Parts: sequence; C-alpha cells; structure tokens
Amino acid sequence: MLPATSKLCAAISYRHLRNMTGLRRQAAVAISQELSRLAWRSPGPSTWIHQVRRKSSLLSSRLEEKPFSEMEMSYIKQGEEALQKSLRILEDQDGWKTETVAGNGDKVLSKVLPDVGKVFRLEVVVDQPLDSVYGELVDNMEQMGDWNPNVKEVKILEKIGKDTVITHEKAAATPGNIVGPRDFVSVRCSKRRGSTCVLAGMSTTYGAMPEQEGFIRAENGPTCMVLRPLAGSPSQTRLTWLLSIDLKGWLPKTIINQVLSQTQVDFAKHLRQRLAR
Repeated sequence: MLPATSKLCAAISYRHLRNMTGLRRQAAVAISQELSRLAWRSPGPSTWIHQVRRKSSLLSSRLEEKPFSEMEMSYIKQGEEALQKSLRILEDQDGWKTETVAGNGDKVLSKVLPDVGKVFRLEVVVDQPLDSVYGELVDNMEQMGDWNPNVKEVKILEKIGKDTVITHEKAAATPGNIVGPRDFVSVRCSKRRGSTCVLAGMSTTYGAMPEQEGFIRAENGPTCMVLRPLAGSPSQTRLTWLLSIDLKGWLPKTIINQVLSQTQVDFAKHLRQRLAR
C-alpha cells in the first residue's frame, strides 16, 4: 500500500468563548448567536455548501476587528481560502467518476481539475453521532497516529483564534519503503455552523518548521472534511472527505491514483474502529 499518499484532513481544537473577555467576548457571542439563527433547510449539497460559505464569509469579514498580527491574519485568510476552494469543488456535481465502492456502501469518486489536478472524494456514513466524530477529528487530532496506521504523528504548532491552527504531520512508513518518508505543514480552518461542520486545510510555510532531514515536504490542498447528521437518523453522521495531494518527487501517477481511493476507504474503517472503542 501507499499510506504516505494520504495526508489526513483533520482540523483543530480551540479555546472556548469563556477565555475571551470584554468586547471581544461580546462580539464573539453576538456573531455566534447571529449564525445560529440560520437554519439548514435541505441536506442537498448546494444548500449546505451555500450556507457554510455565506456564514464563513460573514465571520471572515469581521476578522479585522480582532488584534491579530499581520502573519496571523495571513494564516487565517489561507485557511478561509482552503475552505472556499474546497466547497466550490464539492458544489460542482459534474464530472465525478466512481473509483471504488466498498461492500458496506463506502464510495470514492474522483475528477481532474485544471488548476488542482486529480482530487478524490470519499462518501461514507458512520454509525456515531456528529459530536463523537467531530470530537475525534478535531479535539483529539493529535491522537490520530494512535489509531490510523497511515499516520505517524500529528502535532499542533500554533493556534490562531478559535478557528485556525498550524499543524505538522508525518506519514507512517510504507511497507517495502515504496514511498520515501513524507511530511506536511498545513493551515487548518474549522467551521461549525448549526448541524454541519467543515474542516478545511491546505499546505503552508511556517518558519519554526523548515524541511526536516530524512523527509520530503509534500503538499496538500485544498482539502476538507464535511460532517452532517444523516437525514432522518441523527445518531449517524455523513462524512465527505475531499482529498488533494502532491507528494513531490517522482512517483507513477497510476500507482498513486490506484492507492489513494483505497487509503480513503481504509481511513473510514479505522475511524469506525476507533469510535466503536
């Protein structure tokens, strides 16, 4: 297999509003209340994508009010860009081709985009409520290496506000060393609005984490995971994972394309096992 081809798209944990004081706390609460009033009327992709993009843009328009440094604002905007690009890709339903369908219904689709390359889309249903899935992928992100054999380590390098985080990820060793060690530095953006969560990200540069000896610095993104309660069954969660990776170096595209879809299906299996425990 080729686990290094998969940079898992996890998101962030963050401080709650109780850690904010004064006007910043009041402003954040007001924004949260405003966004909470917007209802999700349909499970269709065009509806929830439109709502998340609208709410995300509303929050982004108010970022300038917060005392972030110029560099922090740059990372926040990169995360927002990853989110918007990912949702635009998912919103376009044309051109997707089936890569694989597992016996349990897990499905991987793919399409080729002129400015991105080949992207993969995992569609699965997890028999756990959204809060459980969200908690594992966001709050316990740094524990991903404990249950996903494709990941050696996930480390949070910096948290910026409540929605943005910089991470460093190392892919696990591949059997037979088919692919040399890869690592990723990413900016992550997490948006939770009503009953839908979007965890988006893309590669970035971070001065405190230059390229590491023995690793090839690969790139990912735009990428994201979307979590929604299954229509009619709130105890189950529909997970959509958009995956886009450039491993760098020389690797046959045919091998990468064959293995990426299986890597996504394997992720769903390992996530279910983790949640079941």
